[in-house]
Amino acid sequence: MFDIHRILKLLPHRYPILLVDRVVEFEKDKRIVALKNVTINEPFFMGHFPARPVMPGVLMLEALAQTAALLSFASAGEEPDENTVVYFVGIDGARFKRVVEPGDQLMLNAQIDRVRGGIYKYTAQATVNGEVACEAELMCTMRKVG
Repeated sequence: MFDIHRILKLLPHRYPILLVDRVVEFEKDKRIVALKNVTINEPFFMGHFPARPVMPGVLMLEALAQTAALLSFASAGEEPDENTVVYFVGIDGARFKRVVEPGDQLMLNAQIDRVRGGIYKYTAQATVNGEVACEAELMCTMRKVG
């Protein structure tokens, strides 16, 4: 659905913090499924358990937040300019249920639960081969900066 070129137009993130490689499903104003191919070349693996590399949980949450931001930007029907960002305003119920290692493909699922007062609330889940790796409720807001 969205390749890396479209993702780069919608998100301000760049290497090494861009954590979404492709969008594979999208329903405007409802839900999105994206993927992140986890490779041994990720810079965080040098320091996060070098003897047994594991993707940090906070980066799984960041990947889910980027996926949710893509849902919001794409649903708005316009491409954001360099002054438009989506900020985290809350994370509830974060749970980590499976380690994510090099070679895994992280499937990132987010759905909009509600939008009120400029605050978006999402249910988000990251899976590997159908097993839940991480899940949380995310709250974000879209803002103009600069």
